[in-house]
Amino acid sequence: MNSEQQTGLVFDVQRFSLDDGPGIRTIVFLKGCPLRCLWCHNPEGLCARPEILYTPDHCTGCGRCAAACDNGCHTIADGVHVFRRENCTACGKCADACLNEALRLAGRRRTVDDVLEEVLLDRPFYEQSGGGLTVSGGEPLLQADFAAALLRAAKESGLNTCVETSGFGSAEALDAVAAQTDLFLFDIKETDAQRHPGCTGVPLAPISANLKRLAERQKPVILRCPIIPGCNDRTDHFAAVAALANEMPNVREIHVEPYHPWGRDKYDQLDRAPGYDRATPPDKEVAEGWATAIRAATDKPVRLL
Repeated sequence: MNSEQQTGLVFDVQRFSLDDGPGIRTIVFLKGCPLRCLWCHNPEGLCARPEILYTPDHCTGCGRCAAACDNGCHTIADGVHVFRRENCTACGKCADACLNEALRLAGRRRTVDDVLEEVLLDRPFYEQSGGGLTVSGGEPLLQADFAAALLRAAKESGLNTCVETSGFGSAEALDAVAAQTDLFLFDIKETDAQRHPGCTGVPLAPISANLKRLAERQKPVILRCPIIPGCNDRTDHFAAVAALANEMPNVREIHVEPYHPWGRDKYDQLDRAPGYDRATPPDKEVAEGWATAIRAATDKPVRLL
């Protein structure tokens, strides 16, 4: 298959991002993730298949979805919309028919050319700011062939390329993506190997190996560190993050990302229970303390997002 016609499952494209790589960027979110982080704020990116999100408050009871659906998933009775997910194949016809975004399809099969055309709409902003394309997820390494083809096409178009990754994937997948990537935004969710599976669902060892692999290849990395109250807001974790940065000359910065509950509504829209609802967002002073603790143990720049 021609690389430009390679397809991937994309669940969102976000333009004018300022915190996901240098300059102004467009983020392409690929669907599917092998991790199950308790605090995930993009639950629509977890499953490697299309899904329908439903927001009842947006529904006007017009019935367009019921008319479009071939499987009887939607009925309107006395102005009340009933959505039967057990019948849903996530074909997207109901979402296409909905005029109020009460129904949205997360996950569409798209070609490299199609996605790149959308990304290039903002070329003037990239040129002025030093920005470009960031591929995120989900987990991009789960769709490594498509991610690599998209990144290659972006580089051939003169764009800076970034990848945001958990680091969980095969060495072959990492190498394919790394060959087309200018900067990695590498998530460090937990530094204790015993604790890591409990909060992410996967072991730490493959992630550590891939981080070392990027260091050996001298690929620039920014460590992205979500800090979750009651989970990894520990002094030993902060010290271990700093130690990682100190050991690897390719690490440019550390980004501290305080917990936020922005994804909770999406769990409702997917009719799914959140994995972690015990935490509350920290106040500014607490978050600054986390960043300060890391700064005390490294000379690398530490940024609080």
